[in-house]
Amino acid sequence: MADVTADAPLLRGRIRTEPRDFEVDEVLGFEPDGHGTHVLLHVEKCGANTAWVAARLAAHGGFAAHDVGYSGLKDRRALTRQWFSVPGGGLERWQNVAGEGYRVLAAHPHTRKLRRGSHRANRFHLTVRELTGPLEDLAPRLGAIGQLGVPNFFGSQRFGRDFGNLQRARDWAESGRAPRERQQRGFALSAARSILFNKVLAERVDLGNWNTLLPGEAVLLDGRQSFFAAPIIDEALVARCNSFDLHPSGPLHGSGESPAQGVARELEDSVLAREPALMALLGSEGLRAERRATRLIVRHLSWQLDGDVLELRFELARGSFATTVLGRLIAGVADEMPPIE
Repeated sequence: MADVTADAPLLRGRIRTEPRDFEVDEVLGFEPDGHGTHVLLHVEKCGANTAWVAARLAAHGGFAAHDVGYSGLKDRRALTRQWFSVPGGGLERWQNVAGEGYRVLAAHPHTRKLRRGSHRANRFHLTVRELTGPLEDLAPRLGAIGQLGVPNFFGSQRFGRDFGNLQRARDWAESGRAPRERQQRGFALSAARSILFNKVLAERVDLGNWNTLLPGEAVLLDGRQSFFAAPIIDEALVARCNSFDLHPSGPLHGSGESPAQGVARELEDSVLAREPALMALLGSEGLRAERRATRLIVRHLSWQLDGDVLELRFELARGSFATTVLGRLIAGVADEMPPIE
């Protein structure tokens, strides 16, 4: 199938007109244990960020905010349902708990605290309003997105409001002065890794090889962090790539040698060399080098158009961004991203 998403989208529409236009359901991928020293809380929130809700839950339970666990950060400007863990037994205290912008839907005993990144996926129900433009482009684009996936760019949320996290990283890299707060340092380093990955991916999009394996590729297994170097791309690897069993990958820079080789390594090195300050910062802060798929698979995609209102439903693996999908469909969404140059 032709990758019609390679061309800039011509459709326009309004997203996030209200928080309920951006619904997210976190998929843990496992069931609560039904016993143990923690409680898993299924929480609905709207107009509130994850850390703020965690602090409110801690205050209700009478323990420190860092004792509350959660798997993923969910957008404030959305209606989201996600899981939190709290220490101690006693389900009764969590019945009908609610506050400004959140409410506890259910509570279950569990053996351990939730760790970041422990969920499997997120399900999205998005509403695009006032859709205009060549509607005949809609079905082919959505068909290509569903069958081929989209480039797996980090979304604008990763870079902070007005790209503040990224600017802090650049200031830190240039001056050597780290942000005072630990959380700000973490966000800055994450933004730095994300922009470097996005730059490598943008190069591969321009070259038309973001979804194909290059000689020397660090090949990432689907749904896992495991990868292996492939100096030669044979027919078997191509078939596995086409069936989404494995994916091309890009660098999440840190300490350690890149596993990429040959053509793939040359491409990455040529792009990363343009950002020596950020590279040095990440290398000095002890982050372990990792890999991220350059291709994002959009699973269970369905859509409905009613007049000028488009509804989309799909599932993405954890760490992926729904705005990345929208950016291949609706003009202007990609403008929210920091510039790649």
